[in-house]
Amino acid sequence: MAKKNKNKAKQGAESSKLDINKTIMGQMDPEPSKDTEDDEFEQLLNSFINADAQDTDIDALPDPEPVMEKNPEEREIKNNIRKEMARLDLGNDENELAQAYANFLDAVTAIAAARSILLPEFIFKPEMLVPNYKPSTGKKIVGDASLCWDIMLQAFPEKLSTLNPNSSDEEFLNFAESVPDQNLQLAIISYVEILIDIENCEISYEEKRLKAQRRRIERELYEEYQRRRERKLKFIEAVQKRNFPVDADRLINNYFKTASKDAEGAFEALTKNPAIYAPIEVHKIKPRFFGLIKVTPKDGIRENHRLGRFLKYLKV
Repeated sequence: MAKKNKNKAKQGAESSKLDINKTIMGQMDPEPSKDTEDDEFEQLLNSFINADAQDTDIDALPDPEPVMEKNPEEREIKNNIRKEMARLDLGNDENELAQAYANFLDAVTAIAAARSILLPEFIFKPEMLVPNYKPSTGKKIVGDASLCWDIMLQAFPEKLSTLNPNSSDEEFLNFAESVPDQNLQLAIISYVEILIDIENCEISYEEKRLKAQRRRIERELYEEYQRRRERKLKFIEAVQKRNFPVDADRLINNYFKTASKDAEGAFEALTKNPAIYAPIEVHKIKPRFFGLIKVTPKDGIRENHRLGRFLKYLKV
């Protein structure tokens, strides 16, 4: 929905460039070329920025240029954000949001200069979007936007009194189409762009957060797997070092499989009757008394108990 509304915002902006009294939404060719569609909104913003600051509203004041000379900080405010953007390596979503904010601030500072309204101190800086957008940054932008709306309301109280603050994006754009003052029109259109770009950034942020969370879980699982693997190898090496007549690999691997489901029960079985995980290999038991006494099943039982006691007190 956000991308759809953003495209509509761009189409509406181009329509206003051609004829400010035409409807912003849905009046353009329904199938414009992709390159034209991508450039429409920027072309409109450039035309607003470069156009003479001529206000045709019934509340319009004379050309604001003399007032701008009395407020040199306006030009500085306009330039600082774009200078910061130029030196920062912002992502696509972050760059679009910073651009929309800069356009909004341009329009509002022009309105303030024309009406001799003092500008407040704004919080947001483009470097806050590095390395990526964060919800806390979005709150700062929204706070600045609220201050800008206070200026707009002071400058155009009657005109903006008919605008519902809870209007949809399309309603904001339709209202902007009816506004003769170019700076106010640009401010409203840029405000809609900010809302859309913040939504896009929030979606991207959530995707990145979930991706990072998934990677963290995968890393923890891998680290746990490595710990278990190292512990198994130590168990196996200890059994092999004592030359117990048993397949140490089979014994320990089967034990760990069972322990993953029932650790306490698996350990009790391992220490009392390890043969359930791997049988005692009687043929590997050496005859006693220099081979005079042959190996019997009892020797296997004895080795099973000896192995269990060993594993019970084994520390690895």
